[in-house]
Amino acid sequence: MSMILFACVVRVRDGLPLSASTDFYHTQDFLECRRRLKTLALRLAQYPGRGSAEGRDFNIHFSSSRDVACMAICHRQCPAAMAFCFLETLWWEFTASYDTTCIGLASRPYAFLEFDGIIQKVKWHFNYVSSTQMESSLERIQEELRFQPPVVLSLEDTDVANGVVNGHPRVPLEPAPNFRMEPVTALGVLSLILNIMCAALNLIRGIHLAEHSLQVAHEEIGNILAFLIPFVACIFQCYLYLFYSPARTTKVVLMLLFICLGNVYLHGLRNLWQILFHIGVAFLSSYQILTRQLQEKQADCGV
Repeated sequence: MSMILFACVVRVRDGLPLSASTDFYHTQDFLECRRRLKTLALRLAQYPGRGSAEGRDFNIHFSSSRDVACMAICHRQCPAAMAFCFLETLWWEFTASYDTTCIGLASRPYAFLEFDGIIQKVKWHFNYVSSTQMESSLERIQEELRFQPPVVLSLEDTDVANGVVNGHPRVPLEPAPNFRMEPVTALGVLSLILNIMCAALNLIRGIHLAEHSLQVAHEEIGNILAFLIPFVACIFQCYLYLFYSPARTTKVVLMLLFICLGNVYLHGLRNLWQILFHIGVAFLSSYQILTRQLQEKQADCGV
C-alpha cells in the first residue's frame, strides 16, 4: 500500500504552489485533506522548518527551508521519519533544478509543473523501495526528530471558519499581479546594447575627468556630474525596458530629460555628432520602453 499519496512544492512567503504530483485519489476525506493543505500552505511562514497536521485517516507533513517548502499527504500509518526523509529529498531535488531568482519571480500557480515527473519518481521510490535501502537516511532523520521534534497541529487547526483563522480575522488574499512583459524585440536588444555603450562612455569620461580635476581644480565638478548622471540614467533605462515598474512613463521622461540636459551641458567637451548620438539613443530607448507592454494575464494552471 502506498504510504505517500500526494506531494507538492510551495513558496513559503505567500503559499504559491510551484509544482505538485498528479492526483489518483478522489475520496471525500482525501479531497478535504487537500483543501486543508492549501490553507496550511498560506501560513507556512508562521511555523518552523518541520511540522505535521494530524487527521483521522491522513496526515499532512511539511518541511521548509529558505523560501521553498515541500508538503505531503500520507496515510496515518506512514512513519514520520519516512515522510520527512521524502520531503527533504524532494526539497534538494527542486532547489537543485531551479535557482532562487527563478522561484522568486514565479507569478502563477504551478509554474514548474514539469517537476511533477521527479515528484512521482521520488514518491514511487519511497513507497515501493525497501526501507532497509534507506536505513542510514531514516536513522539520521529519526535522530533529528528526537532532538528537534516537528510542530504538531490537528487538521482542524488548519481550517478557516467564518473568515477567522485560529481566532484571528482572516486577511483577504488577492491574486498576485502578473508583471510578465512582452518578449524582447530585435530593436529592443539594439537599444539595450547602444544604451550600455553610452553608459560606459559616460562612466569612463566621468571617472577620467574626476581624476584629472582632483589634481588640477574643483571647477570641473559640473562636467563630472554631467557625465555621471546620464550614466545612471542610461542604466536605469535598461532596467525599465527589461522589468515592469509603476509610473513607468514618468520615469522614462525624467531619464530622457537627465540625458538630454547632461549632453547639452557637455557641449564644450563633446562635438555635435556625439551629443546627437547620445540623445538619439536615449529617445530610441524611451520609445522601446513605452511600447513594450505587459502580457495579457493567462488563465492559471491547475493540477
